[in-house]
Amino acid sequence: MENILRQQIEKIVPLTDSEFLFVLSHFSVGNYKKHQYIVQQENPVPYVHFVVKGLLKSFYVDKSGKSHILQFAMKDWWITDNQGFYNEQNATLNIDCIEDAQTYYITLDNREKLCAELQKMEFFFLQKMTAGNIALQNRILSLMSKNSEERYMQFLQLYPDLIHRIPKTLIASYLGISRETLSRLSH
Repeated sequence: MENILRQQIEKIVPLTDSEFLFVLSHFSVGNYKKHQYIVQQENPVPYVHFVVKGLLKSFYVDKSGKSHILQFAMKDWWITDNQGFYNEQNATLNIDCIEDAQTYYITLDNREKLCAELQKMEFFFLQKMTAGNIALQNRILSLMSKNSEERYMQFLQLYPDLIHRIPKTLIASYLGISRETLSRLSH
């Protein structure tokens, strides 16, 4: 399990064994069951999570009760409610487990201490945040400019393994289409 986190970090910055142990000391391990929430709207967001196994989703529930999925997170991905976590505010999003999951998680305080003491980790987190912002920009542009079939084909291209792990109702929500439209597209 530790190797997954180390490999994630070392894709961007090299670490000695002692540096990795120092990094690891700032994280805790979380084990979660299918359907368990790790973040809930209107509650504090104490952690950012690195997914070691399982599958999670972040979503927003609007005033009419409709869910809007922003992100899926699988092994080797990071997930949190960024606004709540970094601004130390209550969550605007929910994050729950589609499958049983295991994560490494870190508090904002521990993240800041880690970055202050090991500069290369600040660079690592900056690179991850930049990649996340680019992905979010691409997702927004896709929702604004592509039709439902194009969004579905893009989903299949980007996440070929997820199509068999996620219920079709959740994929439809992520794509911003009805379940019926998704059924038509997937045949």
